[in-house]
Amino acid sequence: MQRPYVPGAARPGMRRPGQKLSRWTELTIWWREIDRVLLGLILALMAFGTVAVAAASPASADRLSTATETLDPLYFFYRHLAWQAIGIGVMIAISMVSRENARRGGLLLAAAMLGALFLVPIVGAEVNGARRWLDFGMRFQPSEFLKPAFAIAIAWILSWKMRDPNLPVIALSAAALALVAALLMMQPNLGDTILFFGAWFVLVLLAGVPVQRMGALVGIGGAAMVATYFLYDNARHRIDSFMGGGTAFDQVDLAERTLLAGGWTGSGYGLGLRKMNLPEAHTDYIFSVIGEEFGLIVCALVVIVYLAIVARVLMKLIDEDDLFALLAGAGLITLFAGQAFINILVNLQLFPSKGMTLPLISYGGSSTIALCLEVGLLLAITRRNPFLKRETRGLVDVIGWNERRAPKKQSDAIRREIYP
Repeated sequence: MQRPYVPGAARPGMRRPGQKLSRWTELTIWWREIDRVLLGLILALMAFGTVAVAAASPASADRLSTATETLDPLYFFYRHLAWQAIGIGVMIAISMVSRENARRGGLLLAAAMLGALFLVPIVGAEVNGARRWLDFGMRFQPSEFLKPAFAIAIAWILSWKMRDPNLPVIALSAAALALVAALLMMQPNLGDTILFFGAWFVLVLLAGVPVQRMGALVGIGGAAMVATYFLYDNARHRIDSFMGGGTAFDQVDLAERTLLAGGWTGSGYGLGLRKMNLPEAHTDYIFSVIGEEFGLIVCALVVIVYLAIVARVLMKLIDEDDLFALLAGAGLITLFAGQAFINILVNLQLFPSKGMTLPLISYGGSSTIALCLEVGLLLAITRRNPFLKRETRGLVDVIGWNERRAPKKQSDAIRREIYP
C-alpha cells in the first residue's frame, strides 16, 4: 500500500520528536539566541584587560622579584593569556546551557562553595593577614565562585512566591545571607560581605519587599557596618585611613596619585613611572595603571563600557516574563557591576580599600575563571528566542512603569486584559 504524500516530510534537516540535535545545529541556535551585543562588550573588555595587564606586569614582576629569582617583566601577562583562554572557554560553554540547567548548576555550586567556606577558617591559606583561600594544588577563593551561585540561589528562593505568595521567601533569603556574611567575616572579608548584601537588597526590592520594611533593612545594614568598625581591626584601619589618612594603609592615596599622573592622554604605553611603586598593580590597582599610561579619557571609556553592559542586561530584563530569570539576571549584573565600581572608587580614593579586582580586566587565576563563569551564567539567563513575543509581566511591570502609561492601541488593551 502506497504511503500518503506529506509535504516537506522528506526535506533534509527536519528534526523528528526525540531526535538529538547535531552540534552544528546547537551552535546555530546558540548564536541566534545569544545577546551578541553583550557578548561583544564583554570580549572587548577582556581584550583591553590583556593590554592593561601587559602594562602593569613589569611593575608587579619587579616588586615580587628576589635576589635569587628575577621574574620576567611580562611574567603576569603570559599567565594572564593562559587564564583568559580557559576563562573564555568556560564562559562560552556555560552560556550554551539552558536556564533550567543554569539554575541547577548554580544551586549545586552554591552548596559546594558554602561547604568550602566552612573549611576556610580551618585549613585555609593566609595571605596578607586574611584567611580567604583554599589550596588543593591550585589556590582559589571560595567567595569568588559563590558570587554567581549566590545570585542564582537567592533568585530561586524568591521565585517561590509565584507558587505560594504566603511563603516567607524574604526571611529565608535573609537567613541565607546571614550565614554567608558570618562565614565571610570570619576570614575577615568585609568587601565581599558588602557586595553580597547589596545584591540581596536589589533582589528583595525586585521581588516586592513591603515599603515599611525597606527602612528596617537599611537600618540593619548600617548597624552591621558600625559593629564591623569596632569589632574588626583590619576594617577599622582601612576606614581610618580613608577618612583621615594613614601611614601603614596608604595604598589608596598612592593609587590616586598614580591614576592622575598621566593626565588626560596618559604618559604612553610602558612609560609609566609611578606604577613601579604601586602595590598589586596588576590586580587591585590596575585602573590606576590605565590612568597613568593611557590617560583619563581611556579610564572614562572603560567606565562607559561597564555602564553599557549594565544597560544592555537591563534592556533584556525589561521584556523578561520569567521571575526567576529576571531576579537571577539582576543579581548577577549587580554583583558584576558592584565589584567593578567599588574597585574604580577605591582607585579614585572615594572608597576604602577592599582588595577587589576589576572584573575582566585585572590579572587573575581562579578569579578570572569565576568571573567568566558569572558572565557565562548571565549570557545563559539573557538568552531569548528572537521570534518569541512577550505577553506576560516583565521588569517594567514589576517596577510599575506600565501603570503610568496607557496602551497605545485597543489591541494592546485587550492583550493586557487577557494576559495581566
